[in-house]
Amino acid sequence: MRDLDLLRLERRVGLMLAPLAGGPGAAVGVARDGALLLRRGGGLASLEHQVPIGPDTAFRIASVSKHVTCAALLLLEREGRLRLDDPLGKHLPALPAAFHPLPLRLLAQNRAGLRDMFELARLGGLDLSHPVSEAELDGLIAPATGLNFAPGTRFLYSNTGFRWLGQAIEAVEGAPLAEVLDRRIFAPLGMTRTRHAPDLLAPVPGLATGHLADGRRAPHGFPLGGEGGLVSTVEDLALWARALSLETLGPLEAALAEAPPFPGGAPGRYGLGLEVGEWRGLRLHAHGGLWPGYRSAFLRVPSRRLTVMVLANSAGLDPLAMALEVLAAALAGDAGLRPAPPAPPADGLEGRWACLEAGLSLDIGPGPVARMHGTPFALVPHEDGRWHERRAAFPFALRQEDGALAVEMDAGVTLRFDRAPGGKLPALDGTWRCAEAQAEWRIAGEHVEIGGPLRRGVPGRLEAVAPGLARVHAPSILGEMWWDVRVEGARLTVNAGRARGMEFSPSGRTASASPRRRSSPA
Repeated sequence: MRDLDLLRLERRVGLMLAPLAGGPGAAVGVARDGALLLRRGGGLASLEHQVPIGPDTAFRIASVSKHVTCAALLLLEREGRLRLDDPLGKHLPALPAAFHPLPLRLLAQNRAGLRDMFELARLGGLDLSHPVSEAELDGLIAPATGLNFAPGTRFLYSNTGFRWLGQAIEAVEGAPLAEVLDRRIFAPLGMTRTRHAPDLLAPVPGLATGHLADGRRAPHGFPLGGEGGLVSTVEDLALWARALSLETLGPLEAALAEAPPFPGGAPGRYGLGLEVGEWRGLRLHAHGGLWPGYRSAFLRVPSRRLTVMVLANSAGLDPLAMALEVLAAALAGDAGLRPAPPAPPADGLEGRWACLEAGLSLDIGPGPVARMHGTPFALVPHEDGRWHERRAAFPFALRQEDGALAVEMDAGVTLRFDRAPGGKLPALDGTWRCAEAQAEWRIAGEHVEIGGPLRRGVPGRLEAVAPGLARVHAPSILGEMWWDVRVEGARLTVNAGRARGMEFSPSGRTASASPRRRSSPA
């Protein structure tokens, strides 16, 4: 990159960060060919002390941690200490027997079908903002022995699998995950500002304070493991990117990015803790991270040895969109970079949609911005003529067909969504229980009280979507979320974002839910 190219890139990034002055913000790094070309910060790491964000500011990088956990697995496999095709039970025999046959590889690829532990907690009224111990979290996971799908056949993101991968590393090494990662990866690479920090109450030097979109401090109480416990900086992530490019620790990136096709032939888009795909004609390796008050994006174009990192301490920012903007600016003039594709027709997209067969609903608003289970994500034009998601680890490609939407999800599965007509609220008064989630819902009209073994009395709201399909809305530190609820006689089948087919049965007791009752910890 020539001097004037770099000057233009620095000014583009400066303009992007300028509006963040005075509030929570972000750090941006661009690395290429072993050099850190750009490191800029915008906004404040601490609003109370007016500490600006700089290149050495630390952030919780959340799920960007996943491919580092998988790198540690590959290092152990190289030494013959484990195999990715080992059954989970070989290394974690104390887990319920139903999980023992699952290969470690499927957990790392999000193809094992495991219920996501954070979804299980939420179904029982427990949000990420509430303190939970390691033992309590394991206790929430253990009864969920059902699977979202047959192992290896589909893709659905699951933090549970990566928690167990971290524990498997600890079992093989006989040492805490933090010690293993530091000894094997961080110390050899000079990543002195990076650490596995599972205890959210323990102080971390230089850590930016996380904030919600409205500017309040972000509370969080769940312990973190192999799924998302790393704290890092853009400088340290640049050192990690250099190690991947130069194969300092061996040929890790090719193995991390290996995403075999599904049994039906559909291409894989997720390797070992790392997303893979094409962006404007170039192969892209990437991952995003989300934790209350923190968001992150790590993008690599291996053929150009180019890496862009955006770390934010505000839930109101979109680091993936920011990183893609920086990536496009860094690649300006590259002959391999195709023009941005034109937008498909957007007329008629807005509204509420439902797929009764799958028991799922979808909202699309201006932008267009879609929402499933409450999580918003931008729809962006793709070279295949469809709208695709701008959201990490969530395959979604949409085309309008005869007044309906054809939405391709994971593993090539395409669902038809029709306009949701709404309708009469289903008569579900009573108490409903789900053994897998250890959840109890008390429903009276539209009012729902959500509870579980660790928290009770959380207010929810029932809403009709279509005949036989409803939503239960519930508050979350990440924003209002919903579960899709298929009403099937004396059974409710609940589909959460990362836990599908959860069965709730009536207990026979009459509910006494009230919109005036306040939630309280149990």
